Amino acid sequence: MLPATAVALGVLAALLAWPVPAALARARWPRRDPLAALVCWQAIGLAGGLSIIGALLVHGLAPWGHSLPEAWWHWVTWQPSTEPVRGDHWVAQTLAAVLAVELLGVLALSGVRTARTRRRHRALLELLVRPGGVPAERASAGETLLLDHPAPVAFCIPGARPLLVLSSGMVAELDGAQLDAVVAHERAHLREHHHLLLLPFVAWRAALPVLPAADRAHDGVRDLVEMRADDVALRSLSGPDPRRTLAVAIVAAAGGAGGQVPDGALAVTGGPVAVRVRRLLAPADPLPARARWAALSSAVALLLVPTLLLLLPAVV
Repeated sequence: MLPATAVALGVLAALLAWPVPAALARARWPRRDPLAALVCWQAIGLAGGLSIIGALLVHGLAPWGHSLPEAWWHWVTWQPSTEPVRGDHWVAQTLAAVLAVELLGVLALSGVRTARTRRRHRALLELLVRPGGVPAERASAGETLLLDHPAPVAFCIPGARPLLVLSSGMVAELDGAQLDAVVAHERAHLREHHHLLLLPFVAWRAALPVLPAADRAHDGVRDLVEMRADDVALRSLSGPDPRRTLAVAIVAAAGGAGGQVPDGALAVTGGPVAVRVRRLLAPADPLPARARWAALSSAVALLLVPTLLLLLPAVV
């Protein structure tokens, strides 16, 4: 008989694998508060992993103790089980180990591959692209390169030595205020480390390609980091209509970016451009404080529930 704790964790894992991500992806409120929505997505990913692996562990180690910490300690110290050990217990232990190794291994591998790709792109750009060429007030020393290309292109490459790249076409096509908006957007990506928010979902999609929620989560987080970068950029912009300025810059960049943004980079044209432009030109009211705290509280609860179920004595 499965412990009730394992059943509860399994049910939570099933909810976080399909209906909850689907509901969040369809919701309209994340566009009003991308930061709160990003916190919710991170909680869904972490809680989902804890739940599915925890459900398997709780069932697999049930004969060795009445709580997961106790059972785990008895198991690793080779103490005898207090209940008969059946084949399904060994199967659950094996599946938990395989899934944990796969998720963590793919996460580590994705991080290594992405970092290697970014280093390669940076090395190529430093060889082929001339530094400078951007007005000093819009570029920090050592972090901005000018790409000699007629198409308007702008992107940043995160990492230990972050790099911001603007094409000569971008500099020529946009006026000063619009160029400021593009630079502010890219710097928001770098300052808030949005690549780290995306990495777990890149790994989730690679580890579980048959799970539709993995694609939905990745796309949702990718879109939200772009909206968040827009919001952060607006704070540093001046002028009579900074929203229109940024929207025009996004549309101009979208017309020339195509497939020219390298893998692992974050570009001003990322995410659904039309949605972002409408969001800038016709902004919705900010999410009420009560609703924002409800979303953040839900994210915290999502993390606490599986954690407590794993640490407290199991219910049979």
